[in-house]
Amino acid sequence: MVKVRHARREPYNLILVDWKMPGMDGVETTRQIRLISGTESAIIILTAYNWDDIIEEAVSAGVDSFIAKPLFASNVVEEFRLAFEKKKDSGEVKKADLKGKRILLAEDMEVNAEIMGMVLNMREMEVEYAKNGKEALDLFSSHEEGYFDAILMDMNMPEMDGLESTTKIRALERNDAKSIPIIALTANAFDEDVQRSLQAGMNAHLSKPVEPDILFETL
Repeated sequence: MVKVRHARREPYNLILVDWKMPGMDGVETTRQIRLISGTESAIIILTAYNWDDIIEEAVSAGVDSFIAKPLFASNVVEEFRLAFEKKKDSGEVKKADLKGKRILLAEDMEVNAEIMGMVLNMREMEVEYAKNGKEALDLFSSHEEGYFDAILMDMNMPEMDGLESTTKIRALERNDAKSIPIIALTANAFDEDVQRSLQAGMNAHLSKPVEPDILFETL
């Protein structure tokens, strides 16, 4: 669920995690969540046990706070507030400078491609266009490693869709094929669609029409 919300750029504000759970306990769950989504959510551990024995490990894993069971609404709200204050004090995440970045845009609708191009040009990014997934794959393959900085991939295209194109790009025997950010652009906003895009190797999943600020934030 965290992966899907992170990909959609709609992260949870607060995640309450029980400490004692089958399969994976709350500390390891927190550690895995931090690997996926960084510090974008506040995480609070819930436990009926004494947490003195795990506090160092838990904080190292990324836990922001602890709440004892049984829960009381006032406790949750206060800990939520404190957790967010702590996050605010830790400072802003450093953002990349988008000026001059070269973007490969795969979009079969010409008018959509033109609009997206204008949006990207607002931040002085350079755009190269592909009319379908096959063209995107060929364009990416024909340039040297590191030529493109990111790929914006429409999901529904003729000849080869965004999922297949992404899968084939990720399978290429070159370093940038594994690391280049690939962002899905689609009118389909269901969680199952997001999961499919993540399984294909995409990094984020944005719903059309894409708000410019959300696009820039994601990039």
